[in-house]
Amino acid sequence: MAEEHGPEEVKQQYVTAMGRELGRVFHLLSNECSWLHWKWSEYVILFGTKPERIDLLNQAAPAFFKLIQNVMWEDILLHICRLTDPSKSCGKYTLTLQRLPDLVSTAMQSDVHLLLQEAIRKCEFARDWRNRRIAHRNLDHALNEHAVPLVQASRKGVRDALKAIVDLLNYVELKECGSTTFYDGISPRGNAESLLCVLRDGVEADTSRRRRLLSGNPLLEDLRPPVAI
Repeated sequence: MAEEHGPEEVKQQYVTAMGRELGRVFHLLSNECSWLHWKWSEYVILFGTKPERIDLLNQAAPAFFKLIQNVMWEDILLHICRLTDPSKSCGKYTLTLQRLPDLVSTAMQSDVHLLLQEAIRKCEFARDWRNRRIAHRNLDHALNEHAVPLVQASRKGVRDALKAIVDLLNYVELKECGSTTFYDGISPRGNAESLLCVLRDGVEADTSRRRRLLSGNPLLEDLRPPVAI
């Protein structure tokens, strides 16, 4: 059975193995990577697994889930950008993977730099969306149909970006701690699959109610007006 550690214990393990400065920053970056993977997992469960789930969402509340899809997608792209942004922005230091080359040992700097550049390259599509569509709405792009289009953003692009981020973090962790972290497959209880099950049962119940009404054989509860929550 795997041994479980609380957040402070995990942080202390990193600090002990890596030193105070690198350990604290790495712990926070690892947490950010976990949080990003969790959000991505929930997005994929809802919108990137199979058409039947999309059909269910459209039957339940199409306008609402279209909004949720767009908001989650943009938030994931923003999170990818934050993790790979420069280590200083508007004169303020930021929590980003770009801090790692200056914190690791000299022997690791070359490899860390290469892995970092690969991560930045894989995340470039998200940065274009952030800069010209999400954080700022580029006026030329909005008005001019001949403007340079946004870099293509796809689920494959996100997967490639996440892999590059994990490759960098796990390289540092392996060298410093002799272990790596599995970031995929985060699925806490009460996740998006739980929501889908409730929606399925609700849609099926509503469909049955409508059939009874149309057949002229409704139950008493079928005739009661819906009660707002």
